[in-house]
Amino acid sequence: MRVDKFLWCTRYFKTRNLASESIKKGHVTVNGQVAKPSREVFATDKIVLRKDQINYQMTLLDVPSSRVGAKLVDMYRKDTTPDEAFAHLELLKLNKEYYRAKGEGRPTKKDRRDIDEYTTDIDDSNEDE
Repeated sequence: MRVDKFLWCTRYFKTRNLASESIKKGHVTVNGQVAKPSREVFATDKIVLRKDQINYQMTLLDVPSSRVGAKLVDMYRKDTTPDEAFAHLELLKLNKEYYRAKGEGRPTKKDRRDIDEYTTDIDDSNEDE
């Protein structure tokens, strides 16, 4: 089975076109080699997929005949992605939580005073050391 079709069948991508585009960008490796969308995959192949800033690592157990349900995906692959990758994603999500929502414009005077107070507190603590 083609690697783009496998990634679509195991629900890593919503469409085969999205899977093909990701593979063309070099986000997918099969057995340590950068793959093309038409690359054939077989059982025991190791695939590394970069998606949403996570390197998903999987070992193929079997090749499905067609797209499978979400509950049946684990029959066809063994996920070997380290837990640290998902913890890193949680940290990235926390970093993106802004005080001001995007598109609210420039800070108000009160916001500016709060920012100045925060930065001076950090500078003062560094001078004490």
